[in-house]
Amino acid sequence: MTSPTLTRPELTAVDRCDRCGAAAQVRAVLSSGGELLFCGHHAREYEAKLKELAAEIQK
Repeated sequence: MTSPTLTRPELTAVDRCDRCGAAAQVRAVLSSGGELLFCGHHAREYEAKLKELAAEIQK
């Protein structure tokens, strides 16, 4: 028997950037298990900090 793997759903038009409310294009999964959604602009703006936090970036 295999154990189930949790996956996060694909981003859709309903998903919005947590910073500005624009359409989300990137999901940042934090090591704590939380997630942040960003538009392309804010994903680029916060990319260095997210990498510093060892966040998994999903496009």
